[in-house]
Amino acid sequence: MPRVSVHQAQEVADAALARAGVPADNAAVQRDVLLEAELRGFASHGLLRLPRLIERIRNGVADPLATGAHQWRSHAFLSVDGERGLGPVVAMRALAAAGDRAKSQGVALAAISNSNHIGMLAYYAEHCVSLGQSVIALTTSEALVHPWGGRRAMIGTNPIAIGVPTGGEPFVMDTATSVVAMGRIHDHANRGEPIPPDWALDEEGNPTTDPERAKHGAIAPFGGAKGFALGLAFELLVSSLTGAALGTGVRGTLDSTEVCNKGDVFIIIDGPAGRLVDYLDAIRAEQPAAGFEAVRIPGERGRASRRTTLERGLSVADEVWNRIIDMAA
Repeated sequence: MPRVSVHQAQEVADAALARAGVPADNAAVQRDVLLEAELRGFASHGLLRLPRLIERIRNGVADPLATGAHQWRSHAFLSVDGERGLGPVVAMRALAAAGDRAKSQGVALAAISNSNHIGMLAYYAEHCVSLGQSVIALTTSEALVHPWGGRRAMIGTNPIAIGVPTGGEPFVMDTATSVVAMGRIHDHANRGEPIPPDWALDEEGNPTTDPERAKHGAIAPFGGAKGFALGLAFELLVSSLTGAALGTGVRGTLDSTEVCNKGDVFIIIDGPAGRLVDYLDAIRAEQPAAGFEAVRIPGERGRASRRTTLERGLSVADEVWNRIIDMAA
């Protein structure tokens, strides 16, 4: 696995996107989302997604120019047709509109359809918090998770992110409702590393440590029945607000040929930010249990990884880096 500087990764990603016809402004947003995931240790949502994205542009199922068409269904409900645009580009424009409306309405919701994969939700949560607003972000995916007690993939990984201003370092929680994202299984496959036995089932519904078999099977819901219930609830909510497809009908985030038909929802809340940092400091100061070095707040591990990776550079799987180099050349 080559270790590359962040600057080098930016240049190569920008060159690959430019060759695919992505304007510089749109490319910068798309590249930033991918690199932030790499910096925070989430390779599943990082550069490994860039080759597929470029293939989607070349195949006509992703439009590098589109930024989304906006329609206000009410004073605080923004409906966005993503026009097959790049997910981060469409999402950031929707956040700007909904965030501005939340200043006058107190709260605003953006429901996005017909857009591409938006990547790590924490990116958008941190953006909203930096503007002094709280946010709840939801998105759906292909059917990758088996229902509790089932053996076949029937619902999405359906992550949620919540961002809250604290008066100090922002609180940002970002988690899938599956044990892992499918991208992490793809990352293990690219690196030739086995996965833990409780992550996934193979095509026949049996537990597996082989990431290649897991890619064609089903991921487990986190926390058993509770994770399954949350994932299903989020999928139903997002679909009802965006008109997105459900379950095995969802396409377009793991392939290069299908129009993406998942949905994204952002709920932005404007208002006075409470001073929450003292409470979070008290949690951090708690005596850790046996086997733990410290009590950490969600998001802190990713920020620590970001600082380290900025100094040391990115560790990218050979297969991923070579493909991006070829696309940029």
